[in-house]
Amino acid sequence: MDSFKGSLTSFDAGHAVYRGIEKAWQHMSSPLPQVKVLPLADGGEGTVTALIRGLGGVYRNIKVRGPLKAQVEAIYGIVTSTDGTLTAVIEMAAAAGLWLIPEKDRNPLHTTTYGVGELILHALSKGCRNFLIGIGGSATNDGGIGMLTALGFEFRDDTGRETGICGKDLNRIVSIRNSGKHTELNECTFRIACDVNNPLCGPNGAAAVFGPQKGASPDDILRLDSGLANLADVASRMIFRDSQTRDKRDVPGAGAAGGLGYAFVQFLDGTLESGATMIMDAIGLEQEIRNADLVITGEGRMDDQTAMGKAPMGVACLAKKNGKKVIAFCGSIAPSVPHMKEVLFDQCIPVTPAGASLELASEWLQKAVFEYFTSFHLSL
Repeated sequence: MDSFKGSLTSFDAGHAVYRGIEKAWQHMSSPLPQVKVLPLADGGEGTVTALIRGLGGVYRNIKVRGPLKAQVEAIYGIVTSTDGTLTAVIEMAAAAGLWLIPEKDRNPLHTTTYGVGELILHALSKGCRNFLIGIGGSATNDGGIGMLTALGFEFRDDTGRETGICGKDLNRIVSIRNSGKHTELNECTFRIACDVNNPLCGPNGAAAVFGPQKGASPDDILRLDSGLANLADVASRMIFRDSQTRDKRDVPGAGAAGGLGYAFVQFLDGTLESGATMIMDAIGLEQEIRNADLVITGEGRMDDQTAMGKAPMGVACLAKKNGKKVIAFCGSIAPSVPHMKEVLFDQCIPVTPAGASLELASEWLQKAVFEYFTSFHLSL
């Protein structure tokens, strides 16, 4: 199950479904089938919780610089695979999220991703070399220079001094040095959950599209956009890990999180992936589906956004690929999605009555699952 935004996490929704199944089989006096609850997220809010609680990882809580440079407490997770490999699961918003700044203080000229780099460094010190990083919900437009500075890169101005680490400093950059970069980064794999296709600069870029919601004025947007272009111009002249480094400002998703997507692909050889796909791969979902007789998924509201790549659609596609029946239990279902329901799902069941309290979402979900399976049993 995906989360029911505002009421249930992925973990809670999955276990509500489990309890509904358990009650149905008790009611029918039948042995409970084998039921496996798997976490699901799309790389945004809730990704760390979903994977750590679902896969048995551990949380790490550290103090880092927040988006306005003051210290904040940020949580990330570490998952240990069967071969002992450690994977860090990070949400950039834990260190540089818009939610960390009061609305009156929001301005991406003055925010930084430095704390994201500190999270990565802490995970490196714990032995992590694989990273799954969700980059939704940012307050930043610094092109990732804050994060990269924390990781040992140096951004210098025309006097040879280091620039600042915020969006306003991007236009000052005339050279970039990587001699102080932490060497462990060369051993790392960065998979970045990114569900936007915006380039770094221009009318569809990070500043123009996402700047206003972060507090940028029209003049701020022009300044930030030119700064991001300057960063890319300087970086395109630099040689980092090999002579084949190319300008990646136009890679789809480079503009995500105020250019943080660009920083990962240009400087850290990261890959930008669908968040839902990345998480499903991380939990080995396709193999689990191959071993299942029935797949159950769902989300708070099924609407046109579901078809744009949200997690339940990814689950349904894997189920159909492997010839499995798939049912979706959703808080509500928009009337605009009948075709998608018919193509992807065997059944889509809304669980929340109109006007019902979201505080009772777990109970409504359990009830719908119970009624579905007991009615199905009675019809056999």
